[in-house]
Amino acid sequence: MTFAQITYRQSLRDIETCLRAMQPKLYHCGIRGTVSRNTLANANEHRDWRIYADFAQVLIGKARVLYANEDFGIQLNREVYALDSTTIDLCLSLFPWAKFRKHKAAVKLHTLTDLKGSIPTFIRITDGKVHDVNILDDLTLGPGALYIMDRGYLDFARLYTFTQNLSTFITRAKSNFDYRRLYYHKVDKATGLRCDQTIMLNGFYASQD
Repeated sequence: MTFAQITYRQSLRDIETCLRAMQPKLYHCGIRGTVSRNTLANANEHRDWRIYADFAQVLIGKARVLYANEDFGIQLNREVYALDSTTIDLCLSLFPWAKFRKHKAAVKLHTLTDLKGSIPTFIRITDGKVHDVNILDDLTLGPGALYIMDRGYLDFARLYTFTQNLSTFITRAKSNFDYRRLYYHKVDKATGLRCDQTIMLNGFYASQD
């Protein structure tokens, strides 16, 4: 599988075809026989995924050091992260565990990216039904860091944990966002800011958050 990663193979069939094309050279790589898709699939099934997860974290740590001083267009003396997810469609008959819709399977890939170097620092794969906001419970927040996320992560009870951890966040309001303005603070619009307001949520349950 290391060979497959280094040579950018995209599927078990692709790996099998590539290995067969290089059959005379496999002995020197420590591969002494023909490798079939069944052999590869069986190896993947019984190999602990945490080996690769831990190894990936080691590589991510090394890569972040290399890009720590990279300029990404914003002058901020802090770590800046972007949080988002993407849904990957799957065949329901092959992946019945990947619950999404009645006739459709999917997994959702949740990624937290360090914008200095565009390096993913947190990756979580769930079934397609898991809502984005639930991933906030799994993040390890860095004090002083800035997190940028879409409106799908708007949950004030969860976002309050960012404040408790001395982190800040930027998100967007939902179209049905119900609030009233308490105070208006002066801003220099030449800096790109449109307004700075202190608000309060309307509604009994919303205001409790």
